[in-house]
Amino acid sequence: MIIPVILSGGSGSRLWPMSRELNPKQFLSLCGEHSMLQETITRLDGIADLAAPIVVCNEEHRFIVAQQMRDIGVDVDKIILEPIGRNTAPAICAAAEYIQGKNFADNSVNKSSVNKSSDKNTAGDNVMLILAADHVIQDKEAFHQVVESGCRVAQQGQLITFGIVPDKAETGYGYIKRAGLFNQQENAYKVEKFVEKPDVETAQKYLTSGEYYWNSGMFMFQASAILQEMEILSEEIYKAVKASVSEGTKDLDFCRLGIDAFTASPSDSIDYAVMEKTDKAVVLPLDAGWNDVGVWSALWDVNDRDENGNVLQGDVLTYELTNSYIHAEERMIAVIGMDNCVVVETADAVLVADKSRSQDVKEIVNQLKKSGREEALLHQRVFRPWGSYETLDETDRFKVKRIIVTPGAKLSLQMHHHRAEHWVVVKGTAKIVCGDKEFIMTEDQSNYIPLGTMHRLENPGVIPLEIIEIQTGSYLGEDDITRVDDHYGRVEKNCVENNSVEKGLTSS
Repeated sequence: MIIPVILSGGSGSRLWPMSRELNPKQFLSLCGEHSMLQETITRLDGIADLAAPIVVCNEEHRFIVAQQMRDIGVDVDKIILEPIGRNTAPAICAAAEYIQGKNFADNSVNKSSVNKSSDKNTAGDNVMLILAADHVIQDKEAFHQVVESGCRVAQQGQLITFGIVPDKAETGYGYIKRAGLFNQQENAYKVEKFVEKPDVETAQKYLTSGEYYWNSGMFMFQASAILQEMEILSEEIYKAVKASVSEGTKDLDFCRLGIDAFTASPSDSIDYAVMEKTDKAVVLPLDAGWNDVGVWSALWDVNDRDENGNVLQGDVLTYELTNSYIHAEERMIAVIGMDNCVVVETADAVLVADKSRSQDVKEIVNQLKKSGREEALLHQRVFRPWGSYETLDETDRFKVKRIIVTPGAKLSLQMHHHRAEHWVVVKGTAKIVCGDKEFIMTEDQSNYIPLGTMHRLENPGVIPLEIIEIQTGSYLGEDDITRVDDHYGRVEKNCVENNSVEKGLTSS
């Protein structure tokens, strides 16, 4: 059985302003109809003997992941929540520990079996397919063939990495040098070494030799095999993660890792922690139109271009524009007399850059973070487990929001210390709790919620509920909230929090 493990913990800062820390690139539709996470899951369709996927993400993204899986009709095995980012080695180790302690027959996990990583009577022969949530692979059939070959080699106890067959002297990727053939039938080679990102001259030598591949960050191995190597080669990570899984708890579809134990783990990639040290590393060449879409120039590479070499998305007008990527989200963009540029517009920010300087977008994000600006964290439209909200206007004393609640969902039972609210229903049906009253409101009806009054909003209907919320008061921050009851387990965030990231997380 092949168990897909999707690593979804990245922030995608080089794709700002579309990618934000609390809604990064893997959750955006950048190269197709679905988000990159959803594309990663759906391209697995057709692989033989495939189990339900496991997604590893951070705490802040848990409801986005769950909703995106529901949107494409995928039942995940579990969503494993990292309390803090610790790179890929601890994430993969946690997934392997979970698999080893899991009984696949009942599709459940319990704390009495989670930490039995040495037992092989449950899932020791199952093969983990480790994938990043934000890669593009254009040739699905070629990808499937290599994955199935990788599974057969991994079942021999080897640790598989997929090496991308290079088509240019790329300096932005690490490389893998192959050694002799391990399995001719599966086109599998032993790994001689991993090498860091080269300069142009060295990259050209790698390309000419035919012995080097780009390091894709995709892997396959048995859960038992990777844990055995982790224990030998990266014992500190192994012990910390093992303890964090043992101390973990279940919450809805989520597995929460133990905070203290996981935080104690060193932060390291699986390459450094295991793959560069083990004698079991095997590389399978992959030529399937792969791209990690790390920068805006990569999106220019993977999208269809017009006769002038431009990728134009949204309401865009051009004159004498060539070899450029233009993306309009909220407004019309007009571009004249430019070459090799990137222009990306969102509701609250515009990026203009030379396409060759795409890597430097992260420097702007660093400036935003240093100055405490929310544009690094949030879009104007913010997603919540019950739907979304968007700020339409704001001053010191009032704020106007558009709130959308999905059918069957409800916000927490809550109150505010510094603001009053007025709700106007513009679409759908609302079930309202306001103080000691409970009632239904329909389109064009409204309700006033005085400061300090306990209240709740729910959508009992079958279509999305849309309301306009007008807030008035001395303080309108998202952290002015006290929850009494919450369907999504957020009651512990009752206190007023001053951290800017938490401000973005605690609304409604």
